[in-house]
This record gives sequence, structure tokens and C-alpha cells, in this order.
Amino acid sequence: MASIKRLLHDFLIAVTRLFAALMPDRSPVVLVGNGAARELCTTIAQTGTTKCLIVTDQALVDLGLVGRIVADLEAAGVACAIYSGVEPDPTFKHVQDGLARLRESGAQAVLAVGGGSPMDAAKIIATLATNDKPLRKLIGWFRVRKAPLPLYAIPTTAGTGSEATIAAVVSDPATHTKNFIVDPKLVPEMAALDPALMAGLPPHITAATGMDALTHAVESYIAVTATAQTERYAMIAVRLIFANLERAYRDGSDLTARSAMALASFYAGMAFSRTSVGYVHAIAHNLGAKYGTPHGWANALVLPHVLEFSADAAGPRLAALADMIGIVGASERDKARGFIDAVRNLQASVGIPPTLPALQRADVPMLAQRALAEAWGNYPVPRYMEQAEAEALITRLVA
Repeated sequence: MASIKRLLHDFLIAVTRLFAALMPDRSPVVLVGNGAARELCTTIAQTGTTKCLIVTDQALVDLGLVGRIVADLEAAGVACAIYSGVEPDPTFKHVQDGLARLRESGAQAVLAVGGGSPMDAAKIIATLATNDKPLRKLIGWFRVRKAPLPLYAIPTTAGTGSEATIAAVVSDPATHTKNFIVDPKLVPEMAALDPALMAGLPPHITAATGMDALTHAVESYIAVTATAQTERYAMIAVRLIFANLERAYRDGSDLTARSAMALASFYAGMAFSRTSVGYVHAIAHNLGAKYGTPHGWANALVLPHVLEFSADAAGPRLAALADMIGIVGASERDKARGFIDAVRNLQASVGIPPTLPALQRADVPMLAQRALAEAWGNYPVPRYMEQAEAEALITRLVA
């Protein structure tokens, strides 16, 4: 039975590779650098938009960051409505509340301001506004019939890469499951990567989001669906992250490092949006669902262990990443091991411990089963993982 399941997985991934090759290649227009957010606001006005809904979270409103963007939009002639009810891992209710705010305001466009959660919520809100379908009918691949309302993005963290991806995630609070809507129509029209908006990020968020971007890039690079284009995007992201994450973590006002990390997150998003991810995300999603572990933090914990598991199958690719960041080794295997060690060292240098105190040993079989169910047939992993292997891997995270 296990061998049949594995063969079916391989068949489904082969089909996924075909779909990925045929999928339209969409990417947003990107503005980069200090002042990019203001430039985006001006551009939104130039498109003829006179009313815009900003989708964000209350923390960014309280910090005054959203107020600055509202001022820039209004100075350009765009009236603003704000929906700030998005919380981490947005739920069906968050999205429906945002849609009600959009309809009440008469907004013609949606601007996402924040990290991955506001971006996901904004994508779904803009999509529901033009598609006469219940939200649950949009869950899955290529179920968005009509283009969303014009959608723009100003990320305030450098990690998710959502401003470049074809997916949005919404959580079901009743079942504690994450549901994916995947369609090229979800890619924003334009994004602003403005390091000045990220300068005030606390170090622990800088660390978690940066490791999230690294996970996106590495899982994309070792995926069996990788192409020459996605490999290039992923390698750019990896290079930028190793050169700049610790700098941004130690000095949040370093706008050069912040800008580089924003660009790394964008390139990583471009990469994994076309290849998908792997077992790191499958396990991290379930740690988040069970314990509320922040996604980037969970990815950072799991990444080196999954790379160790995949090292034989993905050895040449890991060795190529090692070459790119200057790791020397006598053999391909040594370089691959060196890259995994470099990931661990980077994780430690930004204050992320190797274990998760909340993780209970009794939960490991369930977490492994759910992670493998998520990955099966969906994630183009270089090496197939069985239940016992997943349990052994997750157990290493027990404090």
C-alpha cells in the first residue's frame, strides 16, 4: 500500500509539473527603495482610482504607519476606507468583514498593507468582490473565474513574498485547518518594497520573516518542479538573505539591509509561487495550527532537519547553494552538509532556538500524519517521507 501511495504521489507531482509549465507567468510591477510606498500611492491615483480600501491590521494603524499611507493617497486624490480587523492567520470571518467594509465604502481598488496575513486577506476580499461565489467554492486551484478588483501591495515585513505569489491562505477556526486559494489572478498589479516601513520591526520578527523567505527560496530551489527561471530567483534570494538578514536583525535602521531583505522576500515569492514548497511548510503549518507558532519561526525550526532528510536526493542542489554563498568543501556531499550547517548558524545568529517548548511528544504522531497529508500529491519534494520518518524528524524539535 505504501509503495502504491508513493507512486500515485509521484504521478500527481508529474501532473503538477505540467500545469506549472503551462501556467501564465504573472508578476507585479515593483517599486523598490525609500519612498516607494509614496510613489505607489501616486500611481494608484493615476490609474483613475478615487476610492481605495486599505486592508491591514490594528497594530500598523496604532503605529501610525497606515496613517502615513492614507495621507499619501489622499494627497494624490484618493479617498480611503480602512479595514484593520485582520489578525494572524486570517479566518473566514475576517475576510467576510473586510468584504462588507469594501462594499460599504464603494472602494474601486484594494491596497494590502502589512505582512502575509493582511496580504492574504486583501487578495481574497478583492476576489470575492468580483466573483459571485461563496468563499469555500474558491478554495483550491484555478477556481477564480473573474479578475479581482485592482489589487496593490505594500509589504511591511520581508518574509512572506505574498506580493508576488499566486496564492492566499484562509483559516477555518472550527477545524484549525488552513485553506489555499491558488490562481495567477491573485497576483497584485503593483507592489512597493519600501525599507523605511520596515525599519521599526522588532528583531524577533525580522528574524522569523527572514527565515521564512529563506525557506521559500530553498524549498523552491530543491523542488522537482524547479525551472531555470525559478532557480535564478531562488539563488538571488538566498544570496541576499545570507548577506543581509543578520545585519537587519542587529540594526533595524540599516535601510540597505532592509531593502535587500525586501527584495530577497520578493524573489523568493516569485520562485516558490511557480514551484510550490515542501515538507518544511507542511510541518510548520501544522505546528502553527496546533500551537499558534508564528509561521516563519516554525519554518526556521524545521528547515535544517528537512534539508538533512533530503540531503542525498537534493545533494547537487544544496552543493550549488553552498558554492553561491562561498562555502568550501572537498566534495559535493561536504558542500551540501556545509550549507545545512550554514542554515543552522544563521538561525542561531538571529536568536531562533533549535527546539519548540510548546511541542508535546504525545502530539507528534498526529502532527506527522497531518503534515504528510498536506504534502501528499501537492508538494514537489525531492525525497518522499514516510510516517515514521516524519515522527522522528518532529521529535527532534521537542525541548
